[in-house]
Amino acid sequence: MPMPPVPDLASLSLSDIARLAEENKLPPVERWNPTHCGDSEMRIARDGTWFHQGSPIGRQAMVRLFSTILRREPDGGYVLVTPIEKLDIDVEDVPFVAVEMKAESEGREARLAFRLNTGDLVTAGRDHPLRFETREDGPRPYLHVRGGLEALVARSVYYELAAIALAGDDTPPGIWSDGAFFALEPAA
Repeated sequence: MPMPPVPDLASLSLSDIARLAEENKLPPVERWNPTHCGDSEMRIARDGTWFHQGSPIGRQAMVRLFSTILRREPDGGYVLVTPIEKLDIDVEDVPFVAVEMKAESEGREARLAFRLNTGDLVTAGRDHPLRFETREDGPRPYLHVRGGLEALVARSVYYELAAIALAGDDTPPGIWSDGAFFALEPAA
């Protein structure tokens, strides 16, 4: 069965995005506990590119399919899991990248939806918090996707978030989405 097409975020309302995210039924990977079978020989690079045996996976539909069976283990590792096998996968930072954002309303009424590099849609809020880290190479914003899996917010999208935060009057500067507040600077 083919994967549904990647949605065009610009043409959707935030209500449409929430409905599509709810309809996107994922496999129950958290309930599957097969014995460990080995290494997938796959890697997800920091920029969200998926590799198999050192070569990029060129078919986006294949990447989307693999992303639906990705799970974060209690030890922090990542696996691809099915009812009958579990294979390790190397992840350089986090498995997803938030490549596009759509904002609706302002201040405490704001809602922010993100499209991931896999086509998934996520609305930031209590269940999908944003967090910000400061590193030597600059700020690193992350969005919780599901089950301990996160998306790095792409630099261009981070600039949009920063503009929203700096236009507000919150101290410290931050972003509101779906009733939750996320400070732009990490907690001390």
